[in-house]
Amino acid sequence: MKKIKNSNGDSTIALNKKARHDYFIEDTIEAGLALEGWEVKSLREKSIQIKESYIFIKQGEAWISGAHITPLSTAATHLNINPSRIRKLLMHRHEINKLIGVVERKGYTLVATKMYWKKGRAKVEVGVAKGKQQHDKRATEKDRDWQRQKERILKH
Repeated sequence: MKKIKNSNGDSTIALNKKARHDYFIEDTIEAGLALEGWEVKSLREKSIQIKESYIFIKQGEAWISGAHITPLSTAATHLNINPSRIRKLLMHRHEINKLIGVVERKGYTLVATKMYWKKGRAKVEVGVAKGKQQHDKRATEKDRDWQRQKERILKH
């Protein structure tokens, strides 16, 4: 049996670079996604945007909101297609309980940092995050610039 990978050999569907810029990501948890057929086909084409997405817990279940999956032009016309619908995350009960505790007691936020394929299934990397202040963002950018400059100096 052959393993089928994406054309470039990368299993990443989408990255949320803005999440790392706006938040301190302290922990990550992997979660599955409950998707419809047309959504899976669109994910194979990497036509998703998770920059504005966030995760919330409601009635003991985890949900992702703000993830926009663009439907393909070949999608069936008889289906009711909503590209930015709220999708259910598939997680174990103990993982959801841990997230509930972190969000409600400690004031953290849940953001989608990455979406990827794992054994043919779409997965979301849920980041447990604390918001950054403006001065924190500037300091991070300054450190990144210094590291880049240091690499250039060491290269020559």
